[in-house]
Parts: sequence; C-alpha cells; structure tokens
Amino acid sequence: MSAAENVDDGGSTLPHHVLTDGPKPKHQQLREILEELCTTQLQPGDMLPGERVLEEKYGVSRITVRRAIGDLVASGRLKRARGKGTFVAHAPLISRLHLASFSAEMAAQNLSASSRILSSSRGPAPDEISDFFGSERGTQHITLRRLRLGNGKPYAIDNGWYNSHYAPDLLENDVYNSVYSILDRVYNVPVTQAEQTVTAVSADEETAKLLDVSPGAPLLRILRQSLSGGKPVEWCVSLYRTDRYSLKTLVTRSEDL
Repeated sequence: MSAAENVDDGGSTLPHHVLTDGPKPKHQQLREILEELCTTQLQPGDMLPGERVLEEKYGVSRITVRRAIGDLVASGRLKRARGKGTFVAHAPLISRLHLASFSAEMAAQNLSASSRILSSSRGPAPDEISDFFGSERGTQHITLRRLRLGNGKPYAIDNGWYNSHYAPDLLENDVYNSVYSILDRVYNVPVTQAEQTVTAVSADEETAKLLDVSPGAPLLRILRQSLSGGKPVEWCVSLYRTDRYSLKTLVTRSEDL
C-alpha cells in the first residue's frame, strides 16, 4: 500500500486515483470530486480533508488544491475558518420577501425550525413603537426576544414587540413556535401585510456569541412593521447570519421608464 493510501482523510472515503491532464484541467477535476464529496458524504459544518491529504491522494500540487477549494469557497459550497480549516457551508435560507413566518420559511426548505427564548415580558414600549401601535406613550405591550434555529443551528435573533390590545396574553401561548400562527389562530389578527427595512450591521459581543459568529461579523438587520388589515400588531427587529440567510426579490421594469 502506498503512502498516499495511508493518509487520514478525516473519516470520509475519498476516491483514490492520481489525476492526469485531459480535456478538464486538474483543478476542475478535483473541484468536481470535492463537490461530490460534500453532496454524498459530508454534512454542513463537516471539515474537508486537509490540503496535504488531497495533494497525496490525487498527485496534484498545493496550487491545484487551493484553486479547487477556492472555487468552491467562492461559490458558497465551502467556508474557510482561519486557524481551523475548511468546512462544508450551510445552505442559506432564502427569503423571497413574501409574508411568511420564520417557521414557514424553514419548512419550505426542509429545515426544522425551533426557538430559544432569550427574554419575554410585558412593559412600556419605546415611544417609536407606541406611536406605530397607535397607543399612548408608556402603554404596556408585549416583548419577546428569541434565538431562531434551523436544524439546531443559529440563524437569527428576533426582538419583537406585539400589540397588547390585540394579543393581551400572547406569552401564555406556545411562543417557542410560530407567533404568526398564534396571532391568526388564537386572536384572529393574521399578519396580512408588512413593511421591511433591511440594513447591514456588525455583530457585537453578545450577538456574536448567540449566533456563533466572530465579533464584528456582518449581519442583516431587518425591521418588520406588520399589520393585520389596518391593525398594527408587530414591530420586530431581526438579526440574521449572512452565511445562512439571503434575500431574493423579483425586479421588473416600470412602465414609465
């Protein structure tokens, strides 16, 4: 058995053969092998075999290995973590800017949604939120802060305020799951429209720890102001990991262009 066959490949079963020049360049051949490995054997978050392992398995140079891996990092299939290695990337949750709860968006992409409640209370809402709810300033409303998970992995933090006039005992329900479903089923105030404002922010120390990212990592901040008919029911600020969430929208040409 050759030295190459004794190389530890990190628990995966790498096909073993030396790559040769042909119609496809070696880096493309290796990229396709690694992509197949990510699809058939490795799970999101699993580590890719090291560069030396790949060099010896396939008889290629370090430059070829790095180019193949670089292509997969650029396409979003792999993710590098400095000082740790290269890992299979999580497929991002794609929101198409339609009205759907986090739970519904996760289910649409065959991911299991769950939540961890970080805090919940009833108290005076900030003035801006009271104004949106159409209540006197200082009126007590319901606040709920949750860590949102997909297949057990952190995706987002939701910091929501809910109008106590329409959902006075919201926190007595199972708010680990979809609040939108509760608003519809229990209080008959389904969210029918919302205005969203998306900005980019950096993760502070607390947020970084909760979302399992580095401090200063880029996040998507989404402010959603939701109505049920003409009734203001929700004011929510969400912070999303950019590697696990993306926004997609259809843009069409205006008639007056």
